[in-house]
Amino acid sequence: MLMESQNEKRVPAVSMRNITKTFGSVVANDHVGLDIYRGEILALLGENGSGKTTLMNMLSGLYYPDEGQIFIDGREVSIPNPRVALGMGIGMVHQHFKLVDVLTATENIVLGLKDKGRLDLDAAAEKIRKICTDYGFDIDPHRKIYDMSVSEKQTVEIIKVLYRGADILILDEPTAVLTPQETTRLFDIIRNMKSDGKAIIIITHKLQEVMHVSDRVAVLRKGAYIGDLVTKNTSIQEMTDMMVGHKVNLNIDRPDPVSPSPRIVVKDLTVTDKDGLVKLDHVSFTANSGEILGIAGISGSGQKELLEAIAGLQTVDSGSIEYIEDNGSHDQLIGKDPLAISNLGVSLSFVPEDRLGMGLVGNMDITDNMMLRSFRNGKTVFTDRKAPRKLAGHVVKKLGVVTPDLSTPVRKLSGGNVQKILVGREIASTPTVLLSAYAVRGLDINSAYLIYDLMNQQKEAGVSIVYVGEDLDVLLALCDRIVVLCGGSCNGILDARTTTKKEVGLRMTTKKEPASVGGSDE
Repeated sequence: MLMESQNEKRVPAVSMRNITKTFGSVVANDHVGLDIYRGEILALLGENGSGKTTLMNMLSGLYYPDEGQIFIDGREVSIPNPRVALGMGIGMVHQHFKLVDVLTATENIVLGLKDKGRLDLDAAAEKIRKICTDYGFDIDPHRKIYDMSVSEKQTVEIIKVLYRGADILILDEPTAVLTPQETTRLFDIIRNMKSDGKAIIIITHKLQEVMHVSDRVAVLRKGAYIGDLVTKNTSIQEMTDMMVGHKVNLNIDRPDPVSPSPRIVVKDLTVTDKDGLVKLDHVSFTANSGEILGIAGISGSGQKELLEAIAGLQTVDSGSIEYIEDNGSHDQLIGKDPLAISNLGVSLSFVPEDRLGMGLVGNMDITDNMMLRSFRNGKTVFTDRKAPRKLAGHVVKKLGVVTPDLSTPVRKLSGGNVQKILVGREIASTPTVLLSAYAVRGLDINSAYLIYDLMNQQKEAGVSIVYVGEDLDVLLALCDRIVVLCGGSCNGILDARTTTKKEVGLRMTTKKEPASVGGSDE
């Protein structure tokens, strides 16, 4: 192939040979060999826990390999820490940003630099503006971090490594919390950096994006290097099979609802934030037992507030949320505390930007985190560990959580494995209502499909599932109906079997007249 033959004639920007790294009994990387070239975008793929981030952490100086060699431009090097890595032109932008909220973009970017004399922030801001012009960034150097969106904070992190002279950039899950529009903008910037001769490595699970932006794909499986593919000559199916090691069915099953009946009835729900901004504006819908109700909307359209209101975690200005029992009795959820709502069987699984920030305690092991949730059957959680340990083992086995053992603190696991535990725990708690937000965010494709299967099993058991997702293709394939939110208002309730991606997308961005909104909920 042309690209392969061209690469053979060039000295790699990075050459990793026989790289091995272990953590206790877990072999994170097993004699991995990988070449990275300037002027290309390489997608690094693998299931959660396959060793992608660990491998790049060694290239960026956060970890030191147990065995193996690293060559930069053909010269063997030792990279004991991130400062040395940056001195070699290697910069990594992590999933979790390392910014000081009360400082400006400029102050964060120059923080830690040892310039002689008094640091000239105006000169630094001018250099930042030039970087923005060169690559297409849009950031105010004088703006405080706490005033920025997630994508703006990510921009600051990228500019920070460019400011320090990085020409080998590692981006770990760069689109995990970005809107489609922000993702498109980021990809344009990445292509500009590629055109400038930089080597770009993207760690991601979003294979559609891989097909769209990368030149080459390298695959890890269980810590071992499997091989690489030229992106234009491969397919999502081939990449998936290569990651998993066997043929994977990429079709999402959607069983028909069996005897659906109202479980959660939301009427005229209005929520405002602490600044008085309306987050939900008179939203009404019904979530039925035995169905998956999708919630679609661009980021910040009220999805988070909606699920938190149902779970009792959000103050409600007006409206009602009724829970309907199997015997037909009605419980008003507004005014109940979250524990009382949970005891009714309403379970919230929300995957935030910081996976350890909601629902899991990083220093506790998997078993103890299970104990936090589901076992209120008359025994105190401190006297009986058998049931939660059994559940922990079930979740680990069912979702393929990569962990040394059940006693490992969850903070020591990869982000994707932490997420599997969070989602698996909620699904396994036998809820009557499962509120799921971004359940597959950051998960590899095989794990995502396992989650979809588990949700369908819950659906067939009569559970009412409210599913907030970012992927419209998945919403259309998995859900029975879709509530579309636009600017905090309900902009239609659509039959997922008959609507189109275009229709959902239009309703996400353009408000319809009230007479046309109706939908299949009425």
